[in-house]
Amino acid sequence: MKIWIATGGTGGHVYPALSVAECLAARGHRITISCDGRVRDMVRRGAPNGARMVHVWASGVGAKSRINQIWALTKIAVSAFALTLRFMFCRPDRVVAFGGYASVPAVFAAHVWRIPTFLHEQNAAIGRANKFAMRWVQTLMTSFPTVSGIPNSTTRVVYTGLPVRRDFLAAAGAPLPNASKLLITGGSLGAQILDDVVPTAVAAMKNKKIFITHQTRPENVARLQKFYADNKIRANVLSFIHDMAGAIAGADLVIGRSGASTVVELQTIGRPAIFVPLGINPDQAANAASFAKNGGGFAIAQSQFTPKWLTATLTELFDNPSRLDKMAKKALVPNNAVDLIADEITK
Repeated sequence: MKIWIATGGTGGHVYPALSVAECLAARGHRITISCDGRVRDMVRRGAPNGARMVHVWASGVGAKSRINQIWALTKIAVSAFALTLRFMFCRPDRVVAFGGYASVPAVFAAHVWRIPTFLHEQNAAIGRANKFAMRWVQTLMTSFPTVSGIPNSTTRVVYTGLPVRRDFLAAAGAPLPNASKLLITGGSLGAQILDDVVPTAVAAMKNKKIFITHQTRPENVARLQKFYADNKIRANVLSFIHDMAGAIAGADLVIGRSGASTVVELQTIGRPAIFVPLGINPDQAANAASFAKNGGGFAIAQSQFTPKWLTATLTELFDNPSRLDKMAKKALVPNNAVDLIADEITK
């Protein structure tokens, strides 16, 4: 079977697409992956052997400038026209889109030629690009059991979960280390609030037995190292964590933003978390709420994420390891997403 996989934009769209592509290729299907220039190198490195790559001209439409929005839509329209012509001569049997505006051209072209089309939504609230593309899709596959914002349509909705990398699957269900280890994942500009609140909160705790692994932006590393050292807090401050699966598995509690990949990775391994959704991103709020609903942790608005609240919360949790154990069990969600998606596409 010839299967066209459309992805692009960010790693959150690309890594799940590559995991499914690898599975489908191993089952003997011929794979073509389309993406935009922002992730071309990422796709090239991770694509299965024998897979073809196609570049699409696309970018996000979320710019504030009206001119930039029109330009982004023009690029998507040109790519949609180009893929429609391409499918006339080289028609795939299935088209699978993993969200983002870079996947819209392939979805439109598949609709023109009546090719069975599948769309995967990573977040617990449907994104704008996917909401727009759903009019041309037969099956929507979701990362979370409940997804808000899905328009009323004839599209079939199937809960599959979100594919994660093999190292996360290998760590699934690992017991908590019970070593008072706290992991902070805050390596982006939008995570500055974590760098401001967490060190202050930990410094105010009476129990200084906590060991912290703190991921931050490169320019913040020296400042945080000094703060932790001055306050006699054991900490390892890094600008990048190469083995994120190992870091999560080695933690008793995680604090971070709530992008879909982060939430599902913690669910896959089974780790309690405190999620502080990015305020301008409703997707993150929905993801965090979905996680907290199962009892695996907390979803707290940035305005309420204060040093005083965090000091009290961390003290209560680390003084009661049995509660962290219970939260870890509630956070754990078996992840069979790759096989479920591959089965859905090929059946």
